[in-house]
Amino acid sequence: MNLIPAIDLLDGRCVRLVHGDFNNVSHYDTPPERLAERYHQDGAAWLHVVDLEASRDGEAADTGALFQLLDRAEQSVQTGGGVRSGGDIQARLDHGATRVVVGSLCATETDRFVSWLGRFGKERIVAALDVRLDSGGVPWPRTHGWTESARIDLWRLLNHLVDGGLRHVLVTDIGRDGAMSGPNLDLYAEILARHPGLQLQASGGVSRIDDLVALRDAGAASTIVGKALLEGAFDVSSALKAVR
Repeated sequence: MNLIPAIDLLDGRCVRLVHGDFNNVSHYDTPPERLAERYHQDGAAWLHVVDLEASRDGEAADTGALFQLLDRAEQSVQTGGGVRSGGDIQARLDHGATRVVVGSLCATETDRFVSWLGRFGKERIVAALDVRLDSGGVPWPRTHGWTESARIDLWRLLNHLVDGGLRHVLVTDIGRDGAMSGPNLDLYAEILARHPGLQLQASGGVSRIDDLVALRDAGAASTIVGKALLEGAFDVSSALKAVR
């Protein structure tokens, strides 16, 4: 299983949001480029970068900090946040991204997203599905910064995406994101039981190395880790030794 450290960019700084709330922001002093370098030196082959400014501000966002990080990063990078067009995808690939992560449009304009799988290749695109479980335990994708619910549940959406060629999917239980409360292992196990060919990236709730081992055993191809690394719960080197 791959360990993919996460860097969330906002106004050129490394931050973390709790449950996606821009009013609940933690700032970190380490410059993003230095943090990326540290993760690379510690053995992480991948980096996950989210441009929160692009997600919040759309076309008005200054993507300079993102492109600077993409240009300088020594590891493979997948990046998302504010991806709304084929031009956004192409620009990030042109600046060195290995994969581009697409969020809300996967649920709101599914056919358009599927067309990008054909245009750019299924190895270059990741569907990021942020879900909240209802009272019956059914996961429903949330869109537009988690403020709206999609009109289709996760299971029907995944069926459509997989039929369209999806290979890489990043699923976040938003009730656990940034809270370090442990990952939703049952959710990930169900996804892989339904679609064993997916390369599943798990995100949300990781607080200790045992969580990573559990995700590996559940079949996750990769795990995105942000706050746990930033807060020093464990380091990349120790985590890689455990999951390998």
